[in-house]
Amino acid sequence: MNAMIRFKLSLMMFLEFFIWGAWFVTLGTYLSTVLSSNGDEISAAYSTQSLGAIIAPFIIGLIADRFFSAQRILGFLHLAGAILMYLAAQSGQFAAFFPFILIYMILYMPTIALVNAISFRQMKDPSSEFANIRLWGTIGWIVAGLLIGYLFKWESKGMLQYTFYMASGVSAFMGFFSFLLPDTPPKYEAGVKPSLREILGLDALLLFKDKNFLVFFLSSVLICIPLAFYYQNANLFLNNTGMENAAGNMTFGQVSEVFFMLLLPIFLKRFGLKTTLLVGMAAWAIRYLLFAYGNAGPGVWMLFSGIILHGICYDFFFVSGQIYTDYKAGDKIKSSAQGLITLATYGVGMLVGFWLAGKIYDHYTDVAGAQNWKMIWTIPAAISAAVMVLYALSFKNEKINA
Repeated sequence: MNAMIRFKLSLMMFLEFFIWGAWFVTLGTYLSTVLSSNGDEISAAYSTQSLGAIIAPFIIGLIADRFFSAQRILGFLHLAGAILMYLAAQSGQFAAFFPFILIYMILYMPTIALVNAISFRQMKDPSSEFANIRLWGTIGWIVAGLLIGYLFKWESKGMLQYTFYMASGVSAFMGFFSFLLPDTPPKYEAGVKPSLREILGLDALLLFKDKNFLVFFLSSVLICIPLAFYYQNANLFLNNTGMENAAGNMTFGQVSEVFFMLLLPIFLKRFGLKTTLLVGMAAWAIRYLLFAYGNAGPGVWMLFSGIILHGICYDFFFVSGQIYTDYKAGDKIKSSAQGLITLATYGVGMLVGFWLAGKIYDHYTDVAGAQNWKMIWTIPAAISAAVMVLYALSFKNEKINA
């Protein structure tokens, strides 16, 4: 891979995740403080991510893999997204806001698969090259949070609608830039149609014959239920509890993600998959308990500790899970298996989680609009702990090459 292609792919990843991080992290705070939304409405808005994840395979399988080059579809989707983000920022009520964000996420979620596909097609050795490219996506997410929290201070100024304008502008740039990316023609030749099984990753269902993989799969779906609580409530909670520059501070989670990503292969090799996944699950339970009992005063260390645990939560469970899936699937159904895991976790698991998080949020919000955050965080902590126990009792340890 030459230097120019590497630069283009790195910038593509930076922009892709900058756009998402520019509005998604503070969405709950925006809906609560600006649009006066309740828990069910906040839940519905965040659930658009899951709906997008469920629909994404159809868009990729039915369009991108058959008719058009990936970089062109990426460009058109981001240009359309720029318009939708702008319209969402103009919406003064949730009823007007929701349709724009729903359509946006249905269009955005497929772009994650597209940027990966464009990257992989340019690499001779993805196992050694992809991580360095994907790292720029994490950096993009971090920069978005730092701009919101530390430079513009839109949270403290009550100006979070500008996050959508920022996302709109960068999305427009990404749209035009996409047409300059290396050509990535359709995966299937003209006249060759992928089957529905290929599109949905159903070939990977054969892996369920392996009891260990079935336990891992079900645990992945279940752990995404408490995961949704973090995405939906964390920024709103940190702002409500009095933390300044909450969006900026939350980027420490992505910084820790980079650190623990480097530590993960060593941990997997020394302790095995079961222990690694258990540590990831335990981190979720501990993080939520830290949020439940922390505050912006003497207990602020608990809030920062909960944020920093993101690296263990994400890397030790989700990244190690992706490695495990790749190891179990083999070459023939590798893509199908990864697609199925993504559909089940970010689609089904988090969809249930967002719904439950909205119900819990409303239940523990009194008539004056004050939240009982201790209970709101204790419940996902308990769910995480329960999934961890079930997994520990059912999964047999495996050594995998990492």
